[in-house]
Amino acid sequence: MHSELIDHLVRTAPLHRGEAVRIVQDVLAYFEETTEDFVRRRHRELQGQGLVNTVIFERIGQELADRVVAPPELSQRQLRRMVYG
Repeated sequence: MHSELIDHLVRTAPLHRGEAVRIVQDVLAYFEETTEDFVRRRHRELQGQGLVNTVIFERIGQELADRVVAPPELSQRQLRRMVYG
């Protein structure tokens, strides 16, 4: 599993091999998150901060544009449907 990347991290950062493996696994899991899962997770997190949906969906729309593999621009209606069905 990505042994060249792990070897590179061990050589260039103060990490043990086990730590490098865990970091690579965490990063891969982060980027494997689907758009729908990202929207639902961020909605829960932002709602937990006391924000209202109008602000939440605007912020999520902005955040989606910054993802490494950004999905097409989604309307607030599409974002709401991902959360509420």
